[in-house]
Amino acid sequence: MSSVSVVIPCYNYGHFLDEAVDSALTGQDGIDVRVLIIDDASTDDSASQARRIAAADPRVEVWVHEKNKRHIATYNEGLLEWADGDYTALLSADDRLTPGALVRAAALLDAHPEVGFAYGHPLHFTHGEPLPPARTRGRGWTVWSGRDWLDRRFRAGNGCITSPEVVVRTKLQRQVGGYDPALPHTGDIEMWMRFAAHADVGYLRGVDQAYYRVHRESMSKAVFGGELDDLRQRSAAYQAVIERCGERLADADRLADTVHAELARQALWRAARAYDRGRTGQVAVDELVEFAASSWPDYRRLAEYRGLALRRRIGPAAMPYLQPLVLSAVVHKGREWLWWKSWKRRGI
Repeated sequence: MSSVSVVIPCYNYGHFLDEAVDSALTGQDGIDVRVLIIDDASTDDSASQARRIAAADPRVEVWVHEKNKRHIATYNEGLLEWADGDYTALLSADDRLTPGALVRAAALLDAHPEVGFAYGHPLHFTHGEPLPPARTRGRGWTVWSGRDWLDRRFRAGNGCITSPEVVVRTKLQRQVGGYDPALPHTGDIEMWMRFAAHADVGYLRGVDQAYYRVHRESMSKAVFGGELDDLRQRSAAYQAVIERCGERLADADRLADTVHAELARQALWRAARAYDRGRTGQVAVDELVEFAASSWPDYRRLAEYRGLALRRRIGPAAMPYLQPLVLSAVVHKGREWLWWKSWKRRGI
């Protein structure tokens, strides 16, 4: 029987712990599951809630920090110091697993010893609203070579995992290490890619593996510099993978060029969208362009740059009204220029 160690870090989320722990222990038949709740010096009653749950179930253990260590140190403490099952999962106290999620992931990992971690689709739900129904009957799985999965990630330039939907082979977690404290916001992206540099990757098709809670007060909002910070942090994560795992990647230089060009495109696209939405006062447009230039020297040749240049000519006041008529930034430069000239003749 396979065993799974589930680490549940908690900071002031004691009121969610019953749901999180129950999701890890109920409906996961056929595997041996143990849970560790780590309370990171919460200021509410999280520690007492955790102890109450542990007292009622011998499969649950509790560690309580005297001083707050922050999330990265707390994650690594559970993953690298406590977890000893065949497989390991990290579940935030406000998230949940779907019925059978650990069983399905363990079956994939049991069948494919070359796979370092398995994941599936996460269901996002808004706090305070009913849970959406979860798909629990899958259509099998897909196994990618680590190199192929990494290539996809470098081409996309972003992460594809939220976290609770992942189950990792504990041996690999200990071998490769945990979250990087130097990447507090993108350490997960970097860690999954670091795993893929050492092992293959499994995906569970047609099932929902976890519930990811979205709090209304913490939902992502565009603020000045926020989009720029996101790009910088993702760039740092990809650079860290190249530096740490470059010797395992025969085409490391190509991967680096690929992601730098993609991040430049995303920066320019975000700058252009600020014009479309009338948000040039809230979005750091000039800094986004500077980021694109530093990321990819040939950024001016990108279609997204041409699209941004057109929007700058039109101006932030008129652009939100004309945006439905503007051709996509990926359209050939000549067609966009003709469109712009036609509006100039009309006195726009």
